[in-house]
Amino acid sequence: MTSRQGIGAAGARRLAGVLVAVGALALAGCAPAPTAEQSATATQAGDDAYCARMVTNSGGLEDRSFNQSSWEGLEKAQQELGIDAQVLVSTGENDLAPNVDQAVQSGCGFVLTVGYELAQATLDAATASPDTHFAIVDETVDAPNVKPIVFDTAQAAYLAGYLAAGVTKTGKVATFGGGNQPPVTLFMDGFSDGVDRYNADHGTSVQLLGWSKAAQDGVFTGDFEDINKGKTVTQSFIDQGADVILPVAGQVGEGAASAALDSGDVLIVWVDNDGYDTLPAEYRPIILTSVMKNTGDAVVSIVGDDEDGSFDNTPYVGTLANGGVGLAPYHSLEPEVSADLDAELKDLEKQIVAGTIVVQSPSTP
Repeated sequence: MTSRQGIGAAGARRLAGVLVAVGALALAGCAPAPTAEQSATATQAGDDAYCARMVTNSGGLEDRSFNQSSWEGLEKAQQELGIDAQVLVSTGENDLAPNVDQAVQSGCGFVLTVGYELAQATLDAATASPDTHFAIVDETVDAPNVKPIVFDTAQAAYLAGYLAAGVTKTGKVATFGGGNQPPVTLFMDGFSDGVDRYNADHGTSVQLLGWSKAAQDGVFTGDFEDINKGKTVTQSFIDQGADVILPVAGQVGEGAASAALDSGDVLIVWVDNDGYDTLPAEYRPIILTSVMKNTGDAVVSIVGDDEDGSFDNTPYVGTLANGGVGLAPYHSLEPEVSADLDAELKDLEKQIVAGTIVVQSPSTP
């Protein structure tokens, strides 16, 4: 446990936060999403107001992935807890460390950073500013004033792999990542194990393209922003016969959805949030489900603890058991999932929660 310096009584902080939040929300109603330049003009927070700042990775704010989900969580904290929240948007690697430094210099006691790109900058800032509390999404930083927010996405991806194997018409499914990093390969390992489990249960031989769990290697685009790369990689999988594809690559995944839509008979499993809601509506007919990280709820809880003076650096690990990860609804593709297959998935989820099935990966948090 660590203590906050320079913060007034909880009641005074909450009242001041409400007043700041009301003004911020009124302005937000007629303003576009913040840009890096707008964030740079953020004013110093008052001594008695609890405030939080977030720094995105280079994918930007509306990445249809964990930057977007994290900011939605901080916005929810602003609404529910009456705090002042602002975001500093990084548009490239050179923005990362300066944005973290600016967030600290704002005078706010809590800084949320997102993704592996910000790990070193977060550690450096946390070391230099021990009285500031930090949280980082999808990465572990070992410091007394940094709380990692990580997710055992392999558990939910296991269900997605089983589902994909159950609905494929070609007997081939695929996955690819933006980079060979634990938060990415964790999805791919779970997906692979789910496909294997379906084959074992049903005596089938559904093939997974794009990833070898044994080798811990597969197909990667090398970045998380280039949509065209996602379309090219996905088209290659489609040409090989895959008809259900899991992109774990942030914005790159939108290229996968585009290729799937063009093909007319290929489905996508989205990641991080419900792609049915966050992707353009034109893609809804090809979104089978999504492997979700409930980042927003975790952020609200952690900010609330920090405001109440109960911050600690114990990692938050989202699981099926605590609702931190899960599968999204099938939405318009529900007719593609038989009642028997859905029942099997629900039973598998219960077994994972109970510990009867243990989904393992070298990247398990």
